Amino acid sequence: MTLRPSPRTIKRLRRGPLTSPRLWRRRIAIWGGAVIVSLAAIAFAEAADWATAAFHAMTAPSPWLALLLCPAGLVLSVWLTQRVFPGAQGSGIPQVIASMHIHDPGIVSRILSLRIAAGKVILTLLGLASGASIGREGPTVQVSASIMQALGTWLRLPRAEAQRALVLAGGAAGVSAAFNTPLAGVVFAIEELSHSFEARTSGTVLTAVIISGIATLSLVGNYAYFGSTGAQFDLGSAWIAVFVCGILGGGLGGGFSECLVRFANGQTGIMGRLFARKPLTFAACCGLAIAILGLWTHGATYGTGYEQARSMVESHDDLPSAFFLAKFAATTISYLSGIPGGIFAPSLAVGAGLGQSLTAWLPGPTGAIVLLGMVGYFSGVVQAPITAAVIVLEMTENQKMTIPLMATSLLAYGVSRLICRRPLYGALARRFMQVLEKRPSPTP
Repeated sequence: MTLRPSPRTIKRLRRGPLTSPRLWRRRIAIWGGAVIVSLAAIAFAEAADWATAAFHAMTAPSPWLALLLCPAGLVLSVWLTQRVFPGAQGSGIPQVIASMHIHDPGIVSRILSLRIAAGKVILTLLGLASGASIGREGPTVQVSASIMQALGTWLRLPRAEAQRALVLAGGAAGVSAAFNTPLAGVVFAIEELSHSFEARTSGTVLTAVIISGIATLSLVGNYAYFGSTGAQFDLGSAWIAVFVCGILGGGLGGGFSECLVRFANGQTGIMGRLFARKPLTFAACCGLAIAILGLWTHGATYGTGYEQARSMVESHDDLPSAFFLAKFAATTISYLSGIPGGIFAPSLAVGAGLGQSLTAWLPGPTGAIVLLGMVGYFSGVVQAPITAAVIVLEMTENQKMTIPLMATSLLAYGVSRLICRRPLYGALARRFMQVLEKRPSPTP
């Protein structure tokens, strides 16, 4: 006589945590997606380095060629963004935040489509190959969230889970893989992407970040993104630098964010009107300005700013004292031009340059002040003080600076809020959603 389980037993097994097909499909999506995210982030990083090197190779015969390459590249990028990849503009993080507040699965699928993700990668690389001051980390977040969204759709997971848990996990894993900073990926998901940490999504995020981190470590090793420094402060002298870097970094970062928010809302006068009516002409003017800044700084403002920030952290740079102002201007112009690209790495480079320029006036080792400038400006831009402190700590492997960095980040956050009352990514996400409401059919 064959014993068969009762229908009630079968039903119970299908709902069990270890035997539920639905839960196992979700686990497979998370595990496989985290590995794919890591591979995509590594490939994107390699391609970004190649694109930056290509620009320097093209301008090697004569730096003045940038006056042609920068405007032409930005015009092409804006044209492709508007005609071929609409919705790929910007850093990508506002789109991910917006997708987590939209309940229409069709709209979410369009925002986080693999086609837009591919366009994001291609156009970011084009921007770097044109000398623009942009980063790849923000686009990596959107690409990673799109991969997770596609896997959830393919495996027919419940829409609510695929829309929030998987997208959140993808964004966090993207930060982790892009910077090799697992803890920062989790904090970023809590503080910036979701502004909360629900019990239902916490395990999903942690699992994705851990698996993505393991895959990244296996392929590229355990490296510090901006190098290592053992610089630290004495307890007494640290607070002078904390106070100065927090106020200046927060003020400059808040000004940058307010400029971008106002531009997105069409509150920038003649510049906004020129962008709206003649975007290609505006992009060409932005490219010309970027080339002029690059010529003035002997090429230091082109690209992500990774090499310059790393050299300042490790205290062996020869950059001009006004580097941070030039990089600030180049990053602002690059973003306003309308091309896709992130602001993470350029913002960290601006902050490092700010700290470097203050070393002659503040007590303490150069490397330590550079870190304070970096975290102060970055916190002022993103208004996410915990993320800013953790990401700089993990990227530089200097836990001795934990308290000064966190204090600087918190002070910069407070100063930035006085200038820009809305967090940058949240404000851009709301603007993105407003555009979607006016034009619901295509992704804007």
